[in-house]
Amino acid sequence: MTKSAPSLSGSPFSPKLFGFLRELKNSNERDWFAENKSRYEQDVLFAAMDFVKQMQPRLAKHSRYLLAEPKRVGGSIMRIYRDTRFSKDKTPYKTNVGIHFRHSIGGDVHAPGLYVHLEPDACFIAAGIWMPPTEPLAAIRQSIMDDQSGWKKVRSNKKFVARFKLDGESLKTAPRGIDPNHPAIEDIRRKSFAGISRWSEKAFLQPDIFEKVMAAFDDAKPLMKFLCDALQQPY
Repeated sequence: MTKSAPSLSGSPFSPKLFGFLRELKNSNERDWFAENKSRYEQDVLFAAMDFVKQMQPRLAKHSRYLLAEPKRVGGSIMRIYRDTRFSKDKTPYKTNVGIHFRHSIGGDVHAPGLYVHLEPDACFIAAGIWMPPTEPLAAIRQSIMDDQSGWKKVRSNKKFVARFKLDGESLKTAPRGIDPNHPAIEDIRRKSFAGISRWSEKAFLQPDIFEKVMAAFDDAKPLMKFLCDALQQPY
């Protein structure tokens, strides 16, 4: 199958993307996917690759340390194939499209990054770091304690608060060695430091999708800058 030409204007996504994902959720089997693989490539994978390609120059203006790699495998687009080895859920395919603009120095999904999630009735964009390992998590917590005023500015930034909400699990008690009465203990107990912004499917079909996504990412820049500083990474 020949890949379609990149979209020169408007959104690269179409209702067909969400239609495919809805059908996949109801028929999450290898035989069905094999029969519909051409639809997946045309309506989902190639559309996502087009989106990432058009995001490259826009992200470069936001931060030269974020990667936008429009590859079929190993780039910004997450694999649709699920790793079922250690999961009770043995369905073979994800029913969403994940696009991760990771930090070039961080090297993996545990570094601060920007994320776009396309899923029927559950679309969102995100900024920050999700479930980092022990060492970077400790570094972020320490930075919050060392620079309480700086963290407060991030948490109270009007543009960030208007669009994003910090999400994810938290410890039930204070981390070991940290005063449970610390003024920022609510945030220090967090296991993730990611701002989530819920979007509609329709938003991703609009011709100004790139401008809207970049405006949201720009509003998350204070959070990204704080996290990168905590991990001694440029942004």
